[in-house]
Amino acid sequence: MEEKSMRLESVPLNKIRIADDFWGRYMRLVTDKILPYQWEVLNDRVSDAEPSHCISNFEIAAGRKKGEFQGFVFQDTDLAKWIEAAAYSLAFAPDHKLEQTVDEAIELIGEAQCPDGYINTYFTVKEPEGRFKNLSEGHELYTAGHMMEAAVAYYEVTGKDRFLKIMCRMADLLCDVFFSKAYEHGVPGHQEVEIGLVKLYRVTGNRRYLELAKAFIDRRGVEPNYLATEKLRPDWVDVFHNPDPYIPEYAQSDEPVKMQKTARGHAVRAVYMYSAMADLAYEYDDQELLRACETLYEDIVGKQMYITGGIGQSGLYERFTTDFDLPNDRNYSETCASIGLALFCRRMAQITHDEKYVSTMETALCNTVLAGIALDGESFFYVNPLEVWPDNLLPYTSMAHVKAVRQKWFPCACCPPNIARTLASLGEYAVSVLHDSVWINMFVGCEFEMKVCGAPVIVKIESAMPFEGKVKIAVRKKRTGEDDSEPSEGSQTEDIGALMDGALTELSLMLRIPSYAKNSRISVCTKDADDSSCGNSGYQEQNAVALEISATGIGREPETGSRQSFRQHGNDHSEGSFHEIRIPLAYDHDTTVIYEFDMPAEFIYANSNVRADAGKVAVVKGPMVYAAEQIDNGANLAAFEVDTEQGITEEYRADLLGGCMMLTVHGYRLVDDEPEKLYSAAAPKKVPAVLKLIPYAYWNNRGQGEMTVWMRKH
Repeated sequence: MEEKSMRLESVPLNKIRIADDFWGRYMRLVTDKILPYQWEVLNDRVSDAEPSHCISNFEIAAGRKKGEFQGFVFQDTDLAKWIEAAAYSLAFAPDHKLEQTVDEAIELIGEAQCPDGYINTYFTVKEPEGRFKNLSEGHELYTAGHMMEAAVAYYEVTGKDRFLKIMCRMADLLCDVFFSKAYEHGVPGHQEVEIGLVKLYRVTGNRRYLELAKAFIDRRGVEPNYLATEKLRPDWVDVFHNPDPYIPEYAQSDEPVKMQKTARGHAVRAVYMYSAMADLAYEYDDQELLRACETLYEDIVGKQMYITGGIGQSGLYERFTTDFDLPNDRNYSETCASIGLALFCRRMAQITHDEKYVSTMETALCNTVLAGIALDGESFFYVNPLEVWPDNLLPYTSMAHVKAVRQKWFPCACCPPNIARTLASLGEYAVSVLHDSVWINMFVGCEFEMKVCGAPVIVKIESAMPFEGKVKIAVRKKRTGEDDSEPSEGSQTEDIGALMDGALTELSLMLRIPSYAKNSRISVCTKDADDSSCGNSGYQEQNAVALEISATGIGREPETGSRQSFRQHGNDHSEGSFHEIRIPLAYDHDTTVIYEFDMPAEFIYANSNVRADAGKVAVVKGPMVYAAEQIDNGANLAAFEVDTEQGITEEYRADLLGGCMMLTVHGYRLVDDEPEKLYSAAAPKKVPAVLKLIPYAYWNNRGQGEMTVWMRKH
């Protein structure tokens, strides 16, 4: 593992602005639609949505009104994730009214807090004697973890510490309880608090929080197994009234985490735990724990992950199953699970600097996570199948968990606010920084500020992704006297006042070369600040130094012009890598890097052991997986065969779904000679036909109908 000082960091969200046609609209959606809509739902003011009860529960716990707790035991987390999303939104879109709403919600949480620091409306209102007496099902620690994450996010963005102090009191209580003799083997049933404790430690410096997170990971799956024997305790409280026996594998507690080599159990719990394991591997420089993370990652992406970045195949127990078991029409692939996978991969990329983690992160974000929300921001998928036939999605069957349309809300609504906080924090995924280097992870149009040797540098990215391989990166030193965007009062962001010019010499730009990039071309041009000859007209290069990426990802030295230094990081080009470009910096110099690559749509085949996909083909363009919908192609998509020899046609449609690339594949549609017969000795005819495809992330935005990702190959 790299030394701790080499961990990549995120750019503070109040120092980055997302501005491109693709991701920009999602950022606007967060501020304009998602946050206001979800706030109304949390207050039970959306008549056609499932009631939330979330704010009501807090009001009852705070003594503001009388009533009974309603909803799931973890209902508090909906508000926590909403506050976290709101905090990230305030970082890039200051909004006094929204900030005031969050402050009022935090005051409500504070009023609901018990004198000893305990916060959980279910146990405060419904089971006041049941605290920590059902860790396997009670979700107290899971809820506390999300509250901690929200408190840290709000403090880092606004500098206001009211919520942070509230959650520090809760964390102090947890330390007292779980470092006591009675709970020396206790661990959370649903992992998440470990992530929150690490974040709380990093912002407060209180090492007890980090030690408790480590204790929860170290104790898990170790004998005596607390979760497996908890029901035998005389003070155990039945929360869910679940007649099924406790299954240690379900909560990844069947063996110590360092010994686990396969992803198992509840998918969301698993990837939240893996995220905490990565955090702790870094904090404690624990090579063995990091190797366990790497092994579990390889098991997921090599044997148990859908092409869309979905994980958790089974609707029963929302869990991983076995190698190559990837059914398309009845899989679970919970939106939260892909969010957790992205969180885990982001951490692993920050620690190892390996591009493969960024690739998986991008796949999950661009496909399953985006599919989880409608383009209007007001309906959501909990489950993300890769094939839908609405007629067979009947209640009380094995298909009951699959929905053909997005829902306005859910009784268990963990996914909608989780999507909100993920989209609002996109800047943390897009780029990373380290001392004198900036790492371009995802080609997201944005502008951000970082420090190199103590001096401020402005980086601006223009991107035509994900539909076209064109990226322009402009790097310059911040001019003396240039206006700063004022952070919120009390913000923890560093002062970026101009420093001595001599302290800054060059920047290392780590440019990602993804595996889907073909025929990569890089050009670099450094010019005087008042010279308009380089890179100011679209993506045209003038007087530029060119670098052509070879098949292995190793850069050739340019034959003409000033010499530039290029260095590869990560895997070879066939698997993706990072390329280093050393950029000289001075107040009177600007540098433009233009990265262009071909990104043709491709046919993709699954391993033949994936029984659901044997003899089938999918279509991918760059990071986007494509799907066929009934609205474009008619019913019974299963009757279509794709002729891969006829290729794929691409057409950008500005009038379609807000602007997207539509793909066309050719093949045949099966037509029965005797359509009234269930079985026949006569083979169906094959009639030439075409199939239109749109990004999987956009399916079901034009009404209910069939959908499929995998198609039979002719």
